[in-house]
Amino acid sequence: MNNISLYHMSIQKLISHFNNYLPLNLEEIDAITKIATERKIKRRQFVLQEGDRCKHYNFIVSGCFKMYNVDNAGKEHNLQFGAENAWLTDMASFHSVKPVDFKNPNAGKPSLLFIEAVEHSVIIQIEQKKLVFLFENFPKFNRIFRVIVENNFIELQNRMLQNISMTAEDRYLSFLEQYPDLSKRLPNTQIASFLGITPEFLSNIRKNIASK
Repeated sequence: MNNISLYHMSIQKLISHFNNYLPLNLEEIDAITKIATERKIKRRQFVLQEGDRCKHYNFIVSGCFKMYNVDNAGKEHNLQFGAENAWLTDMASFHSVKPVDFKNPNAGKPSLLFIEAVEHSVIIQIEQKKLVFLFENFPKFNRIFRVIVENNFIELQNRMLQNISMTAEDRYLSFLEQYPDLSKRLPNTQIASFLGITPEFLSNIRKNIASK
């Protein structure tokens, strides 16, 4: 299968994703097809690193990613996982650039986060200035992305509530419910980092659940 066919398949997945929110017409499909860029990402390759300025929204066609911060001691803290049909971006860095500064490569807030592939992956990227073009010329995309951002905010809010009100075991069970497929694709160390516990404690939780 040639690269054109693979790109077409990726775009079709993106269009189907958008159609789940609001059906796109032919003009909107043509616009997103011209703007979207496909990238193949190897395992452990970065889409974003700390200090970079986040310039893209990243839609995951296939594969798996983690978004994390590294503290002063060098310890990773996973903030979010993403697999097929998910979006990952550093919102703080991405939206810190104003349209009048699009031509300035140094404009915007440097990211504090890393986005790294856990598996060999394929993504579609939409550059910020092109996303703004979509918003200004095709209001439907503005509405769709507003819902996407709202859903991500709700997910983050729920996770914060879990961290202050649930036991580690309950947080793990919630993780399994939220990411049933990823729990089989991610190593224990990554899941433990997301839950804020050690891998050893996670193993004990699993043993406790299995014994019930």
